[in-house]
Amino acid sequence: MGKEKQSFDYIIVGAGSAGCVLASRLSESGKYSVLLLEAGGSDKRFWVQVPIGYGKTYYQKAVNWMYLTEADEGTANRQSYWPRGKVLGGSSSINAMVYIRGHKKDYDDWAALGNPGWSYQDVLPYFKKSEFNQLGDDGYRGTDGPMHVSDVSEDLHPLCQNFIRSGQELGLAYNENFNGAEQEGIGLYQTTTRNGFRESAAKAFLHPALKRKNLKLTTHAHVSKVLFDGKKVIGVQYVRKGKTSTVTAKKEVILSGGSINSPQLLQLSGVGPKALLDEHNIPVVINSPAVGQNLQDHIGMDYLYSCTVPSLNDELHSWWGKLVAGLKYVLFRRGPLSLSINQGGGFIKTRPDLEQPNIQLYFSPVSYTRAPAGTRPMLNPDPFSAFQLGLTNCRPTSRGEIKIKSTDPFEPPMIKPNYLSTDEDVAEMLEGVKYLRKLAETKAFKDIIIEEFRPGKECQTDEELIADIRGYAWTCFHPSGTCRMGPDPEKFVVDHKLRVHGIDALRVIDASIFPNVPSGNTNAAAIMVGEKGADLVLSDA
Repeated sequence: MGKEKQSFDYIIVGAGSAGCVLASRLSESGKYSVLLLEAGGSDKRFWVQVPIGYGKTYYQKAVNWMYLTEADEGTANRQSYWPRGKVLGGSSSINAMVYIRGHKKDYDDWAALGNPGWSYQDVLPYFKKSEFNQLGDDGYRGTDGPMHVSDVSEDLHPLCQNFIRSGQELGLAYNENFNGAEQEGIGLYQTTTRNGFRESAAKAFLHPALKRKNLKLTTHAHVSKVLFDGKKVIGVQYVRKGKTSTVTAKKEVILSGGSINSPQLLQLSGVGPKALLDEHNIPVVINSPAVGQNLQDHIGMDYLYSCTVPSLNDELHSWWGKLVAGLKYVLFRRGPLSLSINQGGGFIKTRPDLEQPNIQLYFSPVSYTRAPAGTRPMLNPDPFSAFQLGLTNCRPTSRGEIKIKSTDPFEPPMIKPNYLSTDEDVAEMLEGVKYLRKLAETKAFKDIIIEEFRPGKECQTDEELIADIRGYAWTCFHPSGTCRMGPDPEKFVVDHKLRVHGIDALRVIDASIFPNVPSGNTNAAAIMVGEKGADLVLSDA
């Protein structure tokens, strides 16, 4: 690093959703020097900033780790493709921008596992602290935070109203705020966008903070090892442009690499299951059996329907349709290019005895059955009117794992999702897809549907439906839990203050600490963990 400063109060590894929040909050007072290390590069890219660019960045190596899981028995021995953000803002720079916090009981369950301070009432102030909601305060929304959450209902496709009516026909209440008093119901999604642009964690938290002299950002810095003096962390080693550098922390090192990179880095550094570390001849700093275990992810299914009325396919398929959409966006920051692919949604209980919703619904007025392999062409939908009904499971019980394959920090770790490895998960997905068909059979949809063309009417019995689920279900990009928070060092990686068990001056603050994955999209929860984590760090400073 030449004459550059090589010692900081705090070193944050990873400029993702939580890392950007930490960089902002820890540098806010001006009292502490903060270094933020990010393996990726700048987020100032057209397709990162434009919401429809989600389809472009989905397979873009410049901003995406582009992970592949192991072949997975529960999903017909298929490998899953896991896009993860390798860019400022992390996955908040390439995600689908739906703003969902999860169910109250999710967080009460976190607290009940032995994590004081993590109940719903404890974390609600942190959700509100981060948020500036366009619709104003209703007792649950934040109105003073840096991250804009937008109501995009005026730009949503008219077919969203068919979706809402279909749910109401089945007894669902219209819910204007899935993050409010109740999660259950059907409604329209709000998104992390602002004036037609993506509002990533980098945009909301990091870029304003970079004006401070006590915050330093180094991009393209791949952290290869956490450095120890006995069982105390003293710094990190990173590789940038082929050169290895060392930097030291006067107070703490904080890992915010996410649910794949944080456990990977711990294992590479000698914190993990002893048998795994011994296998790779890595000196054991501490035997932490839970590092990389407890991997959870939501999986999704789509049912596709051709229809008699125009969908977004009709707007975006032709060249002139693309031109009109482009002009709408350039001139007014409005229209389909300013939106997420997911427009309507909801949360349902497939059985009346459940305490909370177990299925999340998605509605998209568009379909992409003819997409070439390895592409996600948001501006090239099917050449006929169609839409999709989708779902994910809220609280999966299947658990996977992440393990290093070698001592090479540039080699992706082994990812074993173990999707659908419990009977409960299979049963819930089966109940979920049957509910999609119930929606399609309501008057609101029946009058406009021509046919279900995925999976199609030939798929009818439970056995056929389950085979379709195993052969088609895909990740919803919510991996979490691999550095799980809890009191027992044998079963958990960090304590309720996010300190790594048995290690001094090291915390993990990102979605990997979730004891259980929240019910719904996970970005809001990752940002909340960054907010609360920053307070925990500062309270110990």
